[in-house]
Amino acid sequence: MRLTFGDTRLLALAAGAIAVGVVLFLNASRKQRKRKKLPYKDESDTVYVVQIPRGKKVPSPSPFPIKLETYLRIAKIPYENVFARKFSSKGKIPWIRHRGKDVPDSQFAIEYLNEQFNVDLEAHLTKEERAMSRAFLKMVEENLYWALACYRFIHDDVRKADYPSVIPTWALLLFGRRIKKYAWGQGMGRHSVEEIFHITKLDFEAISDYLGDKKFLFGDKPCVADCAVFGMLVQVVFNQTYSPHNALIKSEFPNLERFCWTMRNAFWPDWDQILAA
Repeated sequence: MRLTFGDTRLLALAAGAIAVGVVLFLNASRKQRKRKKLPYKDESDTVYVVQIPRGKKVPSPSPFPIKLETYLRIAKIPYENVFARKFSSKGKIPWIRHRGKDVPDSQFAIEYLNEQFNVDLEAHLTKEERAMSRAFLKMVEENLYWALACYRFIHDDVRKADYPSVIPTWALLLFGRRIKKYAWGQGMGRHSVEEIFHITKLDFEAISDYLGDKKFLFGDKPCVADCAVFGMLVQVVFNQTYSPHNALIKSEFPNLERFCWTMRNAFWPDWDQILAA
């Protein structure tokens, strides 16, 4: 097919628009990185948490930085956030730097910090409860995460969700295409919309039934599983308030919303103050 002059002109304009968008995005990212430099070597106990900038509804549009920060707050470990688009050696975010050592992945970061600071948020749990905590953590991060990601990035308009303003629309749409590919490989993306919603409901129900009237999953003290569940649920309860998942929680699993408020009030008293303007 031969291109006319008008076609080539449109292609040139489109390419120019994309180039301008890339430049603006990179400039915005540089400004974000300049706000706080990541020290290569720091012998203090401060943990540097590298993550994308704050959102307007939730501290992060990703559940994993919220999980990690909640753990740090519960454990009372000193930390500072470094808001940047600097991914870890595994291509993931968040990650931490502590005394010059980089630790990718939120769960590996928590396990590392447990050793460094002699912390065990599950010390009060029985052996059976520890096993249950592990099962909940994996259900939330390896199953529920993909079900919710399919809705946000594939079945719905990703632009509805709360994301930092420095991330342009085209980047969100591009990331959505990646999620679709990853979800297909993981398996969740092979199911229909109705089937994925059914899976989501079953996960909500499992958490709700086990939580019951308790303050946290295993009683009056939180553990790492509480951090993971909280990070995931706030994306529905506080971020995607327009979603059918939010309506489902309000109508059938109200104790999950109560749990989110309990965690937020207990460990994020500065929630409203730290959100992006």
